[in-house]
Amino acid sequence: MKIEILGAHNTESRDTRLPCLLIDDAIALDAGSLTSSLSFEQQMNIKAILLTHGHYVHLCDIPTLGLNLLFRDGHASVCTHNSVLDMLTKYLLNGDIYPDFFNKPEDNPTFYMKTLEYFKPEIIENYSVLPLPVKHSIPACGYLIEDRAGKTIFYTGDTGTGLSEIWQHIDPDIIFIETTASNKQTEQVRNNGHLTPELLYEELSCFQEVKSYLPKVITLHMDPASEPEIIQEIAEMSARFNADIETASEGMVIYL
Repeated sequence: MKIEILGAHNTESRDTRLPCLLIDDAIALDAGSLTSSLSFEQQMNIKAILLTHGHYVHLCDIPTLGLNLLFRDGHASVCTHNSVLDMLTKYLLNGDIYPDFFNKPEDNPTFYMKTLEYFKPEIIENYSVLPLPVKHSIPACGYLIEDRAGKTIFYTGDTGTGLSEIWQHIDPDIIFIETTASNKQTEQVRNNGHLTPELLYEELSCFQEVKSYLPKVITLHMDPASEPEIIQEIAEMSARFNADIETASEGMVIYL
């Protein structure tokens, strides 16, 4: 399995992109930088997009991807839970802001809608996908994804504390987990459904206690204004665990 980090931050600039991972050049996790990071040819290879929740920075390239696919007779599945599909069709792909690519063209729509349910595994493009609820300010899910070789990753999307309920359901080779802010902002983000390094430490300690191991961990969704502090605090936490924990960056590629 090849995992490429297209976007590792929570705000966009010349040097930072919004959240998006790409698996084996074909399966996208969130869509914050899906079109801004890929050529038209690469976009045509995308077969499915798994969306974690309805906040704009995780959805924003869905409309532009739809337009690019439409012009080139391409198609992809948009896979997520009902609340996200409702937001997409009501606010973005509503025929006013952007065309409704779930119904355009009428005879062969650009996007195919696939509704996912928590704890119900699905086969999506030969990958086993298990959606699991995470703790955020709006309904959100993480994804456990397993390829045909048995390699697995877990991507949280945006999440806060209280993940102990789902740790028992996963045994991933890598966890991709958000860490938005530095420790000095812990109390501020705790109530907004996000993590800091010290909050992440609590969640990973719980994982280690439940599963008796700690996989490789890669953090993302960083606030660029706090990035130097986050990187330093993650490095200190990695040493504390004596484990492989690092911060993501745009263009990072991991092979399993």
